[in-house]
Amino acid sequence: MDTAIRLFALAMEPETKTVARGLRQRDPDLLEALIARYEYRLYRYLLYLTGNTEVARELFQETWLRVLVRGHQYDGVSRFEPWLFSIARHLVIDTSRRRNLDSLDELLDPTAGGHAREPRAPEDSSPLAAYASSELTARLGSVLARLPAVYREVLLLRFQEDLSLEEIAGVIRAPLSTVKSRLYRGLSAARELWEEREP
Repeated sequence: MDTAIRLFALAMEPETKTVARGLRQRDPDLLEALIARYEYRLYRYLLYLTGNTEVARELFQETWLRVLVRGHQYDGVSRFEPWLFSIARHLVIDTSRRRNLDSLDELLDPTAGGHAREPRAPEDSSPLAAYASSELTARLGSVLARLPAVYREVLLLRFQEDLSLEEIAGVIRAPLSTVKSRLYRGLSAARELWEEREP
């Protein structure tokens, strides 16, 4: 009877608590499940931040190594995504410092080589839908690449990763008012660039 109650309690435990416990125990099955679940989103985020496929791949792997090593730091109270993207963002900044770049904008310069492309989504639909989606994605990627890095990052975290404004503030370690300002200015700038490319 005691085992049944314990199993029921585990089943009712919030997912964040389960993830936190698994990370503290360095559960390889949990880590594999997390990688599978966030692979596309994390790689896409890193690719948009760095603009370089090789750097994005390296940082993707390094992010998961940090998750494994620092898993005990995840509190299990807040969502896992902001914690994961925060680790990835810090690695991008560290990489830019190691390369003696002046700013994050310089690292994010798409002309720096290793041409960035939107990674392929895990679920593919019909060929026509895939083509239409790839055209829209290419156009959107072009607009995003022309935005300053501080706007691009906030737009990606909000609309691609679906993080709340408070979560974004935690990831980029900025006040909520700064996040709102960057989001507003980024949307305005993106709209102008989008309309400028209209036929």
